[in-house]
Amino acid sequence: MESAPERKRMESESFTPGPGRERALRTALGAYATGVTVVTCGSEEGPLGFTVNSFTSVSLDPPLVLWCPALLSPRHDAFVAARDFSIHVLEAGQLEISQRFADRADDFSGIDWAESEAGVPHLAGCLTRLDCRHFASHGAGDHTIVIGQVERVTHRPGTPLLFALGAYGRLAGTR
Repeated sequence: MESAPERKRMESESFTPGPGRERALRTALGAYATGVTVVTCGSEEGPLGFTVNSFTSVSLDPPLVLWCPALLSPRHDAFVAARDFSIHVLEAGQLEISQRFADRADDFSGIDWAESEAGVPHLAGCLTRLDCRHFASHGAGDHTIVIGQVERVTHRPGTPLLFALGAYGRLAGTR
């Protein structure tokens, strides 16, 4: 026989998203595990980084990817205006880098990185780096959809850093 806490865990909740339900919607969406990326670009103020989990592949021909910065982010305008940017898929051991760029856009201290010919910071040790040229951007609610055309890919095998239910993690059975 199931205990009351086990039954409660198995119950689902249905609701209409809207005012007062933002936390519930965020919790529901957070059940979808995502990889963790850091998007970088150069700016008039120097190199910038942005931790992002709203990232996906769009097209193979042409090679397009997208990510979505929040309108209220102080980094929004610099990233939407960037002609060139790189998307770094983080390795499971790069939690500190994810946390750093979630908090501050301009703090590259102690991080191994180099500037590309296009002036874009390239972070070392990532599983994948996608060097992109701005293809299009579209307003979408409280975010902007930024689409980049992938100009160059750098990839190595490894275990990705994941994020779900408000916490970082990794695939089961990986180191």
